[in-house]
Amino acid sequence: MSKHTVLFELGCEELPPKSLKTLRDALKAETEKGLKDAGLNFATIEAYAAPRRLALKIVDVDAAQADTQKRFDGPAVQAAYDAEGKPTKALEGFMRGQGITVDQVSTFQAGKVEKVCYLKDVKGQNLDQLLPQILQNALDNLPIAKRMRSAASRTEFVRPVKWVVLLKDDQVVDATIQDHKAGNVTYGHRFHAPEAITLANADAYLDALRKAYVIANFEERQAIIDGQVKALADEVNATAIVPSDLRDEVTSLVEWPVALRASFEERFLAVPQEALITSMQDNQKYFCLVNAEGKLQPYFITVSNIESKDPQQIIEGNEKVVRPRLSDAEFFFLQDQKQPLASRKTKLANMVFQAQLGTLWNKSERIAKLAVELAKITGATAADAEKAALLAKCDLTSELVGEFPELQGIAGTYYARLEGENDEVAEALGEQYLPKFAGDVLPKTKTGTTIALADRLDTLTGIFGIGQAPTGSKDPFALRRSAIGILRLVTENNLDVSIEALIKLALAAYGDVLKDHYKTLADAVAFLEGRYRAKYEDQGVAVDVIQAVQALSPKSPLDFDKRVNAVNHFRNLPEAAALAAANKRVANILAKEATPEGAVVEVNLVETAEKALFAELQAITPVVEPLLAAKDYTEALSKLAALRAPIDAFFDGVMVMAEDAELKANRLRLLAQLRGLFTSVADISVLQH
Repeated sequence: MSKHTVLFELGCEELPPKSLKTLRDALKAETEKGLKDAGLNFATIEAYAAPRRLALKIVDVDAAQADTQKRFDGPAVQAAYDAEGKPTKALEGFMRGQGITVDQVSTFQAGKVEKVCYLKDVKGQNLDQLLPQILQNALDNLPIAKRMRSAASRTEFVRPVKWVVLLKDDQVVDATIQDHKAGNVTYGHRFHAPEAITLANADAYLDALRKAYVIANFEERQAIIDGQVKALADEVNATAIVPSDLRDEVTSLVEWPVALRASFEERFLAVPQEALITSMQDNQKYFCLVNAEGKLQPYFITVSNIESKDPQQIIEGNEKVVRPRLSDAEFFFLQDQKQPLASRKTKLANMVFQAQLGTLWNKSERIAKLAVELAKITGATAADAEKAALLAKCDLTSELVGEFPELQGIAGTYYARLEGENDEVAEALGEQYLPKFAGDVLPKTKTGTTIALADRLDTLTGIFGIGQAPTGSKDPFALRRSAIGILRLVTENNLDVSIEALIKLALAAYGDVLKDHYKTLADAVAFLEGRYRAKYEDQGVAVDVIQAVQALSPKSPLDFDKRVNAVNHFRNLPEAAALAAANKRVANILAKEATPEGAVVEVNLVETAEKALFAELQAITPVVEPLLAAKDYTEALSKLAALRAPIDAFFDGVMVMAEDAELKANRLRLLAQLRGLFTSVADISVLQH
């Protein structure tokens, strides 16, 4: 069957930059699905997207569907013919319905019954007939939140459609898509090449547009921008900050990228650089430049959609636009400094944290109380912890944070430094919000760790204390994320403390604000323990490893972490599968039989295999016990792996359920001792192999 190359282009008014890539990928996926459903094979689909167009090139697609046979079922053969083999009324009715004669009737086996049928040859439709509907369906299924209608057209799209190209090799396919008759005419850059361009064939698309100042391939355009931005940054010994969302957005805004470097007055560098960067990225779509130390430089890069004869004009225009933005940030920064951080507590006393739990100042006082206690665990200085806690929320009332909410904490750090606070206190104000998301960095200072823990514990305990635990997808205080933050802060800082002890400290800071301390403690502890699974699954740990540790309900996150790491290491040992199976067998036996009191009686060991296992246990126990005491679980399990052979030999050669009651009791004690050694780390009988 012959193959063709098809080009489809939808020309529109400028598409929304934040969803351009999504629209392109969805159009490709929907078209692939449509072609597959129609039974049309193809080699590849290349998808293109620029501000004024979405396009697809379908390579080596079938010219038509394959011819098929469709089966129409009739009555059973028994009911279709009479004793003389003549058609019955039932068969005549079937033939009439299908418009066929008796010689066109076939039969087939339907289970145990043979039935008559008509096998009708169905000619496959050709590509030209199928394509318009496949493409229109794909467009109708695009993820568009708001569709627009333009002029008199009834069809809707995300932006007004201006032209449609649909070519099969060099032939225009007769089609109307989005109320536009398809042709072979496209348009280039709005200013550089506004004239119509006639495409000779489907393969001519990319080059014809390139000549007309349009780079239709998104990735190619992005690579050009990356190269230009790097070159401009290198010229001033700087590195550009290029967040991936902004990079995609800028790529979606231009058809012919021309990056230009502009500058701003150095005096603005006195303002917290996070505020300047946020302003330039969010409002102007600029790339900011930093030096090797990560300090902002007085430059920015803008990506223009035009190759100007006088680029200096564009540069100056952008400098003029950015100046008032930076002046605003500078004004807020200077205004804030007129009022010391500590004096802002009066404003915090008027800001509600949660109706039943009081104001942000109440919260600050609780965090301070809690931080002093936590400092004993984290190793922070109590005075620093208390000071940082009382200042922690003060910057929420500042002008700078009012304008740039993402600067909460960061602004506080700047103001605390300007007021001469020590590094521990100043840094902690920014670090209190870490980690912000899964995999984010943790605070570097001990005071920061203390405040980050205190803040999360206070919120978690308070919200549980008023019975507002997260349900389903509702989690307004982000307690699930917060809980994983608590677990990480404890384990990654090697803090040896139980979850229960932490919640009790938080409850003590609340005092009688919370009524039922007993229930709150139980609920909050259960919630935190329930987050282990999410935390470790995020790290790629298998569920059965987590369950093997959960079976023991370790009290402290640090202990839990060490056990998980040990089991994770153990499951990759060659002996793991056999030992997990043996442990399961032991657990099943001990579950059915009550283990007799007392130690194993050596004289009652009669079989060679049980003597060998007992000797092995006696030898290994004194080696493993100090490892367990030191919480070196990984080494303990590695040593226990040596028991594989004697355990296998025991089950091969010894009948546990012996008729002699003494022998049976002794064997159960032996298994209980064995099981006790393993379960002092985790329940490895849970491991799946």
